[in-house]
Amino acid sequence: MEFDLSWILLGLPVAFALGWLASRMDLRQVRQDNRQAPKAYFKGLNFLLNEQQDKAIDAFIEAVQNDPETADLHFALGNLFRRRGEYHRAVRVHEHLLSRADLGKDDRERAQHGLAQDFLKAGLLDRAEEALRRLEGTAYEAEARLALLAIYERSRDWAQAAEIARRMQGANQGDFSGRLAHYLCEQATEQASHAQLDTASQLLHEAVRTAPQTPRPRIELARIQHRLSQSHDAWKTLEELAQTTPQGLPLAVPLMLEVAAATGQQAAAAQLLRVRYAQSPSLDLLDALVALNTTPTKGQGDRRDWYVHHLGLEPSLVAATKWLAGEPLTHEEHHPAVQKALEHASKPLSRYRCAACGFEARQHFWHCPGCQSWDSYPARRVEEL
Repeated sequence: MEFDLSWILLGLPVAFALGWLASRMDLRQVRQDNRQAPKAYFKGLNFLLNEQQDKAIDAFIEAVQNDPETADLHFALGNLFRRRGEYHRAVRVHEHLLSRADLGKDDRERAQHGLAQDFLKAGLLDRAEEALRRLEGTAYEAEARLALLAIYERSRDWAQAAEIARRMQGANQGDFSGRLAHYLCEQATEQASHAQLDTASQLLHEAVRTAPQTPRPRIELARIQHRLSQSHDAWKTLEELAQTTPQGLPLAVPLMLEVAAATGQQAAAAQLLRVRYAQSPSLDLLDALVALNTTPTKGQGDRRDWYVHHLGLEPSLVAATKWLAGEPLTHEEHHPAVQKALEHASKPLSRYRCAACGFEARQHFWHCPGCQSWDSYPARRVEEL
């Protein structure tokens, strides 16, 4: 039987026409889908630039529905939900991304980071901690460790904070020796509150070795040594403080007066404070020199002359008020009222002020209660800044 080539000649045009029609239909569908997705995407972007977040979210939701496999749209939507405070919806978006088996490694890490941020913003610290721990070994590792550090500081979990600080120090992510010393001091304070003074002393010795130029460990160590009736060791620790970190000496003045009285080192304390005051006058050092019954000159004089001497170095309402408190006035009946007014006016000037956020307090803080910064309080009063 012979093969008829006429059928092939007739079939080729038909096959070509059918293929052409099919390709046109596919192209039309692709173009229609591509027009819908970018249109919704750019509409959402326009709303976002105009700070119309509600309309932007609606537009991005439409874009996601048209192209549910696009990860970037999901990330944009999750970020918008988080910015609006709809944390539960942001969590759902990022958890949906993490559940996708086709998600690449970079996008998976990005989704895990977004999920951790959602939990942080929502205040779910335990879930945030778990999410951040999963970012170890990723491109977000350094940022995750900083966030973990903030979580442990807020929850006062100083042991965990110290662990993270050591790992960051070991990974050359910055110098965290100062923070680590503070964490050790906080642990020592907790131990001391439970009468575990020996353990507290060990922690403080470690803090001194960790950050020799930080004043707090030596101040806290001298306090513990004094409580352990090791006042001579406490005096040596305070002498080391004056040599290594003299800027922190004003914060140790009350403790130094106690230790000097217990060890008979009042003369040595007066000399040490006098030298430091000559280098950097301070209201705290001034009060200590007055309390030690010294005078600014070697001859006979009144210990309160220190206040007049200080006024010659720098104007100070606080010093003037303290000097006036012991001065007789012509009209003694007016003295209490005048003194009360001056004390009221000078009281704000004797506070400490955070250099980072401006939070003022009557006592010195190593960790600002306002902005959570470490070592942001200078060892000087507001009037001296």
